[in-house]
Amino acid sequence: MAISNTVDTGFRPALARLAADGRIRVFTGEADPHLEIAALMKKLDGQETLLFPKVRGHDAAVVGNLLSSRENCESAFARDFRGIRESISQALGSPMAPKVVERAPVHEVVETSGIDLGKTLPALFHAPKDGGRYVTSGILVAQDPETGIYNASYHRLQLIGPDTFAVKLDFGRHLRLAFERAQKQGRNLPVAICIGADLALHFTAATMGSQMPENLDELAVAGGLAGRPLSVVKAKTIDLMVPAECEYVLEGEISASDVHMEGPFGEFVGFAAPPADAPVLKVKALTRRARPIYHAINGFGRETIMLRKYVLEASLLKVLRAAVPIVTDAEMTAGGLHRFHAILQVNKQGAHHEGLQRNAMLAAFGALKDLDMVIVVDDDIDIRDPADVEYALATRMEASSDVIVIPEARGHEYVRISRNGVRAKLGIDATVPAGEKARFSRVSFAPVEVTAGMFAEGGEAMKGLL
Repeated sequence: MAISNTVDTGFRPALARLAADGRIRVFTGEADPHLEIAALMKKLDGQETLLFPKVRGHDAAVVGNLLSSRENCESAFARDFRGIRESISQALGSPMAPKVVERAPVHEVVETSGIDLGKTLPALFHAPKDGGRYVTSGILVAQDPETGIYNASYHRLQLIGPDTFAVKLDFGRHLRLAFERAQKQGRNLPVAICIGADLALHFTAATMGSQMPENLDELAVAGGLAGRPLSVVKAKTIDLMVPAECEYVLEGEISASDVHMEGPFGEFVGFAAPPADAPVLKVKALTRRARPIYHAINGFGRETIMLRKYVLEASLLKVLRAAVPIVTDAEMTAGGLHRFHAILQVNKQGAHHEGLQRNAMLAAFGALKDLDMVIVVDDDIDIRDPADVEYALATRMEASSDVIVIPEARGHEYVRISRNGVRAKLGIDATVPAGEKARFSRVSFAPVEVTAGMFAEGGEAMKGLL
């Protein structure tokens, strides 16, 4: 089912829930957007959301590490991770067309001349060797010039002038395709950069590959995830509908001909992407709330990969449950950047299920191109406990027969050990042979409940015994 209609997935309501749940840590001093904020975000990565109310040189507050942990995601969406995952899966098949409104919070302040992005946006200088200041949480919304379908996706933006960005457009992405179609028509591509958008749009923008085909309107999918149509409003200077409840929307065009050197910048794999020519995006209007909150994401930070974790797990389970019904759960692991490694849990009921665990392994590789390692375990193993998964490897995996290597397969080109994305994929079968569950069962203990006050500090008691 979709997110409950009683849960508002808007940016500010989500922040309010995080605050109520004690999931926001507030910086008490004046924070420097040059290196300091990003460094603090990395130091405290995977913990609470960070709020910087006072930012040097800027009036806007900065929020970081917003969705950098399971706890933050569950608080922000008011659902457990399984509910989030199921909602994503359902939203892909149940889009809701956006609702057009006349007035929008993001139009409280409108600037169409004298735009100075460096002064208005507390865009961070993330790492000492970066090429400059970057907007990293911007969701670029565009309408394909041929199909008319709306696309929403993340792309890093390097500030190169008062009203100008260099935009990184990876090949194979839908926005790149729309840009190339506009180029062939000899015209610029209108785009809107949305910062501080509805969280449903954040998760939708992170969906890629076969689960988000080109003909699927991503604003409508975001509505399906939110459980209500996304409110959109006519942009001020470009022919585009834009989300109405963002903190900022920057309206502009990607030039069909102009390029600029972009980078280096730290990517999610931990390496700095080298400098390279990138298209130029010229901003024509800056619209915002009267007192905006700026959302920052570290390129090499947990929020970058957490945004795709539940999306990828939902996509993986949708494929696997249809192809191999004995699959009960999946976990894209943190060490694999929630992208490259997966643990699959299966429930083999008898000899007729033997071998299906390996079918699941192969189906997983087919479902997610970037997967490089899949470990399959039984349903008595906690796939979210690395120690329990390693226990399965230690006691149920025979290396001479349970390790499967698929050479020369396609993965992600950012993995430097690969050959431009080509590398071997590894499958490990750590399941108990069918019919032998009893022989491999672990010792169980009597059920007990631990209650408050059952145990006390041991200092005084030990004094009486020693």
